[in-house]
Amino acid sequence: MSVKAIHLKRGMGIHYKSGVWIVQDNQKVAKGNWRSSQVIQLRNVATGMLIEERFRTEEEFEQAITERKTMNYLYTAAAAHVFMDMESFEEFHVPLDTVGDQAVFLQPNLEVTIGIVEGKPVFVDLPTTVELVIKDTPPEIKGATATHQLKDAVCEGGARIKVPPFITSGERVKVDTRTGQYLSRA
Repeated sequence: MSVKAIHLKRGMGIHYKSGVWIVQDNQKVAKGNWRSSQVIQLRNVATGMLIEERFRTEEEFEQAITERKTMNYLYTAAAAHVFMDMESFEEFHVPLDTVGDQAVFLQPNLEVTIGIVEGKPVFVDLPTTVELVIKDTPPEIKGATATHQLKDAVCEGGARIKVPPFITSGERVKVDTRTGQYLSRA
C-alpha cells in the first residue's frame, strides 16, 4: 500500500533507501510562489540513524506493516521500560529512548499503544491525559489575589508541571501528556 508524503503521520513505517524507516516528524513547508514540500524526519528501524529530508507533497512511499498492540506499563529496568502484552501476558522490553521524555508520565498499569515493526518497538503512544499525584509543591500564599498565577509542582514519576495556587501536595491532578500542562483536579 502506498501513501503520499503529505499523509505521513508520526509513528508510520515506510520503505525508503532499502530499509524500514519510522516517521518521527512531518512538517509542510510553503515558500511564497514555490511549490509546497514536506520536511520529514525519519529514524531507521535497524540502525537507529535519524535523518531529515525534503520531499514533494505528492511523492509516494510504500508503507511498512506496523503492528499496534495495547500493553500495560509494569516498571522500568536498567536499560528498558517493561510492558505486559494484554493478550498473551508476556513481558515486552522497550528501550528507554523509544519512550523518551514522556517517561515521566508512566505509572504502573497505565495502558499504552506500542507500534512494532519487524519485531522491534518503534513508538509508544500514551493516553492524552493521565492522573498523577502531586509529590511536592509550595504551600498556597494567603491573600494572593492575582489571577492565572501558577506555581511549580513535582508529580510522581518526576513530571514537573505548573499548577494553580490551590493545589497542595498529595492531590491527584489530570495532566495532558502531549504538552505537560495541568488540566484539572482528578
